[in-house]
Amino acid sequence: MTTSLRRPTTLLTIGQLCREFEVTPRTLRYYEEQGLLAPERREQQRLYSRRDRARLQLILRGRRVGLSLAQIREVLDLHNPADQDAAQNAVALRAFQQRIAALEQQREEVVGAIETLEAACARLEAHLQH
Repeated sequence: MTTSLRRPTTLLTIGQLCREFEVTPRTLRYYEEQGLLAPERREQQRLYSRRDRARLQLILRGRRVGLSLAQIREVLDLHNPADQDAAQNAVALRAFQQRIAALEQQREEVVGAIETLEAACARLEAHLQH
């Protein structure tokens, strides 16, 4: 009797994946249409592998920090354990640095808007007290 040292393939249904990640089936189907997920098909049922689950986790993290689906796809498509994901990591690093720069710019704009509004409030309050 031969026993496999490989992890058994755990397949998740769309409902299981939706519950785990708090997303809708429509979201998963959209990511599939975009080529980000590739579930196995058995008749009308979609079955998601560990790979799909890991990819979904990365997709959702990327979306949470404001990466575009194109940026996420580029990073995911570069997965290559043979080079320890060197290219993938370099592209991810560049995307993350660009996103940080954009968020820092937004922060400066928000701080400026708050300062403008606070000054306007102070003038209006002073005007109303007279």
